[in-house]
Amino acid sequence: MFDRISRTYDLLNHLLSLGRDFSWRRKTAGQLDASREMKVLDLATGTGDMLICLLRHRPNITQATGLDISENMLSVCRDKLRKRSLLQRVDLLCADASKTPFPDETFDAATMAFGIRNTVDASATLREIHRILKPGGVALILEFSLPACPVTRWFYLRYLRLVVPLIGSLVSGDRHAYRYLNESIESFQQPAGFCSLMQEAGFRDASVIPLTFGVASIYQGVKGQISGAV
Repeated sequence: MFDRISRTYDLLNHLLSLGRDFSWRRKTAGQLDASREMKVLDLATGTGDMLICLLRHRPNITQATGLDISENMLSVCRDKLRKRSLLQRVDLLCADASKTPFPDETFDAATMAFGIRNTVDASATLREIHRILKPGGVALILEFSLPACPVTRWFYLRYLRLVVPLIGSLVSGDRHAYRYLNESIESFQQPAGFCSLMQEAGFRDASVIPLTFGVASIYQGVKGQISGAV
């Protein structure tokens, strides 16, 4: 499905979020420590918007890797990085986010924007993220959610169910993909439940930052430090 919609994916992201996705990514990037050199992995990197945002706003990132299961999405990502003279700073890899090829404790931080709800098993993906992070490493996951306010949620659900599939179909020619979008958002874990999943995967200090009335959320968790000898 993502191979099919790769060429119109960015346009529809910006259009359907009314341009808010730019600020959501900046907010996510802003949660990363800017005071030390970092090795960062962006999972479900897609067309690279999160990866590009990280590289622009966190110059302390010395090594960045983008991973996605869709080769067509990675092709768009590669073109965008090349146009911005960023390709030489990034490694791109086609692989499954829940079964990465990286050794234990490889990265200082891992990000994932609008991808974890598309994985077969969100819990397995979180455990994999925990595995590849160094002790003290941070996971930042940006994902759609449903507003807590009943009135706002009612209007948002109407938008998801009626407007999103219509516009998605007209622009991309793939109504199924944008019907899937609203269904996956509605069926995905809501903030409290997802924080619990992060804790079950081994993360401490799991927290959530709601964005734009709760239509999106940033989830953050830290891999515990290994205790030294006394």
